[in-house]
Amino acid sequence: MALNTELLTTSFALLKEHRLEFSDTFYDKLFTDYPEVTPLFAHVDMKEQPKKLFASLVLVVNNLTKPDALLPALKGLGTRHVNYGVFPSHYPIVGATLLESMAATLGDQWTNEMAEAWAEAYSAITKIMLDGLDYPDETLEIRSSVTV
Repeated sequence: MALNTELLTTSFALLKEHRLEFSDTFYDKLFTDYPEVTPLFAHVDMKEQPKKLFASLVLVVNNLTKPDALLPALKGLGTRHVNYGVFPSHYPIVGATLLESMAATLGDQWTNEMAEAWAEAYSAITKIMLDGLDYPDETLEIRSSVTV
């Protein structure tokens, strides 16, 4: 699948103008719509977390045409998320919240084409982040007792 890098880049330029609104919307929606993920952020500095979210998006968009830089960065991000207690089942939650937050932030500027481009990009990002990850047995045992 070839990503629509031009549309991702131009839509992200619009989003950058509203980065604070986007980040606030994202975490408000995430915690409201999926309260079960709130414990994952118990030891997170929530003043810094929105900056980290946006920095991750900047990394992706700035390196869309540089897979040699992007692939190791995303795999490393995936590994760190395992250590944070994130499971593969959390990725669709984040993806849905990400797209909803982009749409809410950009309003009339958000198009179906943008939604499709970002959904495809998020799917590719998720695959890379999860590719080859080994969840420790004890983590998976804990997971089996938690409903997400």
